[in-house]
Amino acid sequence: MTSSSGDPKELGVFLKTRRAALDPHRAGLPETGTPRRVAGLRREEVAQLATISTDYYTRIEQGRMQASLPVLEAVARALRLSGDQRAYLFELAGRAPGGPPAPSGQEVTEHCRRLLDQLTESPALVLSNTMDVLAWNRLAAALLTDFGRVPEADRNYVWLLFNDPTLRALYDDWEAGAHACVAYLRMHTAGRPDDPRLQDLLARMTPHADFQRWWRTREVAVQGTGSKIFHHPVAGPLALDWDTLTSSTAPDQHIVVWTAPPGSPSHEALRLLAASERAAPTPEPHSPVPETVSVGPEPRVPAPAPIRCAGRLRSGPRRPSRRAGARPGRR
Repeated sequence: MTSSSGDPKELGVFLKTRRAALDPHRAGLPETGTPRRVAGLRREEVAQLATISTDYYTRIEQGRMQASLPVLEAVARALRLSGDQRAYLFELAGRAPGGPPAPSGQEVTEHCRRLLDQLTESPALVLSNTMDVLAWNRLAAALLTDFGRVPEADRNYVWLLFNDPTLRALYDDWEAGAHACVAYLRMHTAGRPDDPRLQDLLARMTPHADFQRWWRTREVAVQGTGSKIFHHPVAGPLALDWDTLTSSTAPDQHIVVWTAPPGSPSHEALRLLAASERAAPTPEPHSPVPETVSVGPEPRVPAPAPIRCAGRLRSGPRRPSRRAGARPGRR
């Protein structure tokens, strides 16, 4: 396990937030009968539970000392951190496995795009660590929103979830879904706090009070699977399961796929939505030029339609018919 620079300032804020959220009784501390002036655990109590000195823990929380691996493990146990929170703690401390994170990649391989296209009955898209929408298939656009019509600067799932009323209305429980996205975003950007894309997104999300409140709580989560209920204007109610797949060649790109149990009403609704999407007219890339299209500076008059007469094919206007027995007039 190698060490990276980490983020000491964010590490301190994270530790303060977690110890403030932990109930002393749940942490195993005895009841003293004395009213507590602050919520959660005090620094000396965390140090006691982690069996380190209060001074040592204080310097870690203040960013003045890089903790060793055993000490980080002890602090994680003392604070009752979940698996995701523990991983986040190690990332901030510069002790994440594999050393410094690789630069964020935004290019999706042709193989991955082909995979998306072949998932004809399952909505699927590719998200970056900052939740930029990098690629999607037609059914994902039909289910969620037409990402192709969204300006590239706005093509971020967190941004759209808070700013696109159509996408927001799809969620049966928007608050739970949006809260989970914020926790996912914080978890996946721990190793790159100065990422320009992340900083730009955070600046643009300033007006959203819910986002700001959830971001400040330092809650983190990496959900690889789950369930969502959507209310689609065409397909109706959809109870879908989702799974996240991470490419071994692009670990900062995550493929999210929505499915439904075969034979379920949601599965049938997805099939009908996919069929209607396939039936939708799409412009041909090489449509023939019609005869009436002007090619040069002068408009071109379309040629008269061929006229079939007595088994022969001739062009031009039909001559007036001559009545039987009529003689041609003199000139």
